[in-house]
Amino acid sequence: MKSDYRLPAEWEPQSGVQLTWPHEGTDWAPMLDEITETYRQMADAIRRYEPVLIVEPPSNDTWARDHGFITLVPHDPDLSPRLLDFRFNGWGEKFPAELDNAINRRLYDEGRVQGEYADQLDFVLEGGSIESDGKGTIFTTSCCLLAPHRNQPMTQQQIEERLKQALCAKRIVWINHGSLIGDDTDGHIDTLVRICPDDTLLYIGADEDHPDLSAMEQELQQLRTIEGHPYRLMRLPLPRPIYDEDGMRLPATYANFLVINGAVICPTYGQPDLDAEALRLIGQAFPGRDIIGIDSRPIIRQHGSIHCCTMQYPEGVIPPQHP
Repeated sequence: MKSDYRLPAEWEPQSGVQLTWPHEGTDWAPMLDEITETYRQMADAIRRYEPVLIVEPPSNDTWARDHGFITLVPHDPDLSPRLLDFRFNGWGEKFPAELDNAINRRLYDEGRVQGEYADQLDFVLEGGSIESDGKGTIFTTSCCLLAPHRNQPMTQQQIEERLKQALCAKRIVWINHGSLIGDDTDGHIDTLVRICPDDTLLYIGADEDHPDLSAMEQELQQLRTIEGHPYRLMRLPLPRPIYDEDGMRLPATYANFLVINGAVICPTYGQPDLDAEALRLIGQAFPGRDIIGIDSRPIIRQHGSIHCCTMQYPEGVIPPQHP
């Protein structure tokens, strides 16, 4: 039986983007001025193309991708978008998340977002852990969705069935290889592989510290679309190592870009040759869109990047009065 809803691709029309703003009560406190400037740059870039919904305190942290609504769009224009409120638990109970987990209900009750509220709080799911092609295929990673303290004792098959039911998906594609050093999320798909128009996959290449990314590349080469065709594969460079003050490598990745109406907001890392190559490739994957780079070295100090900081909402979700 055909579902009335589907999970749209990120490049489909949007009503706005959510940013959950940094404040003194977050881990950003030691560098609050620096990260606030980066958030201003993101907000200014996005608002040139669509509204920005800014969530201010209280929150535990600022990763809107993982505590924001995951929104389904209806096939019937007379139906409202469906706002799926999954449980966020700090990436497997690594960090406090009770305030973040309450944001969606507050936004809905205050009328900041519109649609059919759907309580999914009995299931842990983060927006960064899934990618949709808008045609019924959902990409995810086994290392994240099967990680401890998410949805145990559910099996992979049970989790897959839940995803298909909740996201109105035809199939779930599991990626079993690939992760970044310093990644707190247990291998979110949006740090590794991104779905683009025309059955294109942008993915990050390997280096000597990440040999498992070569195995991920081989996985991608074997994948087929729902119609049975190979994907068009485009390999993004991996930034040269960036370390924190303790000498730990940070999870810099060019895959963590945000697609909005008319543009793609892309992370850069102060490496002009690799930054330019990544932006060139992303531009090829999204022809006709402006490609905007934002220095994301401040963001990766807390182990995320641009896509992690943002959550886009389809048409009809953010009311027009919120610029």
